[in-house]
Amino acid sequence: MAFESLTDRLAGVFKKLRGHGKLTEADIKAAMREVRMALLEADVNYKVAKDFCAKVSERAMGQEVMESLTPAQQVVKIVNEELVALMGGSEAARLNIKNKGQTVIMLCGLQGNGKTTHAAKLAKFYIKQGRRPMLVACDIYRPAAIDQLQVVGKQAGAPVFTLPGAKPPEIARKALAHAKDYGNDIVILDTAGRLQIDEVLMQELVDIKAAVPVDETLLVVDAMAGQDAVNVAKTFNETVGVDGIILTKTDGDTRGGAALSVLSVTGKPIKFQGTGEKLDDLDVFHPDRMASRILGMGDVLSLIERAQDAADEARGERIVQNRHGGRLDHAQKERRRAHADQRADQKRAPEVAPREIQHRNIDEKVQNTGDVHPCGQLNGLREQCSDDLAQSDYAAGVEAHRYDEKVHAQRVEECCENRDQDARPFVLQRFVQHSSCPHFSPH
Repeated sequence: MAFESLTDRLAGVFKKLRGHGKLTEADIKAAMREVRMALLEADVNYKVAKDFCAKVSERAMGQEVMESLTPAQQVVKIVNEELVALMGGSEAARLNIKNKGQTVIMLCGLQGNGKTTHAAKLAKFYIKQGRRPMLVACDIYRPAAIDQLQVVGKQAGAPVFTLPGAKPPEIARKALAHAKDYGNDIVILDTAGRLQIDEVLMQELVDIKAAVPVDETLLVVDAMAGQDAVNVAKTFNETVGVDGIILTKTDGDTRGGAALSVLSVTGKPIKFQGTGEKLDDLDVFHPDRMASRILGMGDVLSLIERAQDAADEARGERIVQNRHGGRLDHAQKERRRAHADQRADQKRAPEVAPREIQHRNIDEKVQNTGDVHPCGQLNGLREQCSDDLAQSDYAAGVEAHRYDEKVHAQRVEECCENRDQDARPFVLQRFVQHSSCPHFSPH
């Protein structure tokens, strides 16, 4: 685990401080001496470690700590704040990506530090943000370098531009024209590396930057290299000009010296960190989170962000599946189930089933109840039927109406034919719905 040795040493120092109810100047000096030794063992630059301990000692000997009820906790707080400042401040450094036009990113560094892999990681990182990056194979010296870039580019979902037989500056120029024609807004140049720094390597990088307008020059350094990585970063920055650092292999058993020293030595911030071998293992470098990690507090926020990204990606896949006839997500299933239940409630059978109603004898539906109403008294019958409606099952009446509409029409017609005679009486029991029929009139 990264920074494990440094974390253990600092934890031991803070444990000793907590054993004192009140800290003296001697206690703080002894603690800072152990902190400086822990930083040097982690391969932190000597000047960086010395300046760091001097700043912490100056703040720890003030009234802020001496008069505190928990002086040991105050010292831990000061160490955390100084670590954050040492690595770039509380705000994470971002790449300057243009909203319009092309953004050219050039990766450089020694051979074997992971430039090709991290070029694909960067491409996938910006694909998730809705960008259209393109990888450019400018390493024409290392065997199978172009093949490797094509493989990882395909895995990331980014196109790869190659131009066999051409020099790196010409490849970069042709790549920009190709990207403009095909709508690629981010161009990532994968340059060649060397086992050690030499003039040929540096001059080639200078020629590429002269041929195309490079917006971001990122130096890829190995976190496990420790102090050597810091020296390499210093040389590249002085010769080529570096805008930021990608710190790789931070998941390994590294001592962490590069992360703590590179900003102070080069003046350039760490912008990304590689946390694994997969293309998704690339995180924005947050100095405050790294400081918490070094002090043994964990990097909880980065874990939360990864979990959130995974959840958003899974939700997006479910939406795409649903649009193409795939399975429904849980929310959609619940909504459809609720709608089905609502429709079932509306269609639920009444107390008198429609089948029973259909098989009733017409004489059972129209029968004498003892109250005889001639045609001239149908208005009173309508009022009586309206009262019956309030006490009857509405759904049963609707179903009866659908079946008995013709029967009702026949009875009304018979009544109208016989209205000039001695008022042939007829009786309706509970055909309330028929009262609104246009034929059902006393006139």
